[in-house]
Amino acid sequence: MVRERLQATPDLAVMFVSAKHLAAADALAPLVCDALGTENLIGCTAEGIIGVGREVEFEPAISLWAASWPGVFATRLQLNYERTREGGAIQGWPDELAGDWPADSFMILFGEPLSFHTDLLLERFNEDRPGVPILGGMASGGYNPGENRLFCGREALAEGAVGAFIHGAVKLRSVVSQGCRPIGKTFVVTKAERNVIHELGGRPALIQLKELFDTLPSREQVQVQRNLHVGRVISEYQETFGQGDFLVRNVIGIDPANGAIALGDYIRAGQTVQFHVRDQEAADAELKQMLTAVKKSGQPQPLAGLLFACNGRGTRMFSQSDHDAALINRFLGEIPIAGFFAAGELGPVGNQNFMHGHTASIALLEPK
Repeated sequence: MVRERLQATPDLAVMFVSAKHLAAADALAPLVCDALGTENLIGCTAEGIIGVGREVEFEPAISLWAASWPGVFATRLQLNYERTREGGAIQGWPDELAGDWPADSFMILFGEPLSFHTDLLLERFNEDRPGVPILGGMASGGYNPGENRLFCGREALAEGAVGAFIHGAVKLRSVVSQGCRPIGKTFVVTKAERNVIHELGGRPALIQLKELFDTLPSREQVQVQRNLHVGRVISEYQETFGQGDFLVRNVIGIDPANGAIALGDYIRAGQTVQFHVRDQEAADAELKQMLTAVKKSGQPQPLAGLLFACNGRGTRMFSQSDHDAALINRFLGEIPIAGFFAAGELGPVGNQNFMHGHTASIALLEPK
């Protein structure tokens, strides 16, 4: 049916399969390749599966997305992490990707979280290929080695990463909604060590937080106690900071003895930060605002999209089901959408690629 609707052989196919279908996952890839007439298939297994206007959680599902793109080139990737004396390396880059890359190229990537060092790839990628976006996510639903699968052509892999390098007559628009809103004012980190903030604005970080906490209404105080985060400004070369300017990270610990706050990421002195809270209202409002900006941008209607949502979103975050997929439908129309609930989402913020949590990372494909 997919091939009939395209009326052509797909140039790229992307498949997401519920972890409940793990027993059949190894046999699915060759069946789909034969049915579609292409070897250019990528995808993964996941805890939840996304389609047009739908998010299927806790039930078996498969979402298959295929594109026939005249003038678009998609190179399939299969990468692995190898330990070395220098600390580690990403292996498997195709020879045709050596040298300069075309303008407006981008990557879609899916990783196996227990075996692939995605942070290393993103760090090297941001240095070696600045400005080239990576969107995707980490396979989910499996909690032990061998319980996740990645699809690459006819193979179902239990480790590594797979993806596609894409360029040509299609343009990527990325939407990365981190689901948080800022509270209080910005601070400059004046003392930090690895992932621990010791001082903000020359005073203990916890003292600054307590003073902010005392000024908040009771509802926001509850949110601080339950879902406190810190947003780090990506580019310091701005006079003011707003939505999309922060990389949001979890607060993973507070030390009352020395007033320090520990984050789920490295931090250094001189960076600008702001406290954030996350709840369904903030996540809903931010995604609506970002999709409104896409709708009002004056650019052509997206041809299709891929949605990578944290497995902490869906009905774990929102009171209604299908939240993120339904909003895309509402603001952008019934464009072909597929995706999954990930154990970590990939997407650019401030022209750099990062791994996120509790985020909706959306790859919208537009004609050039």
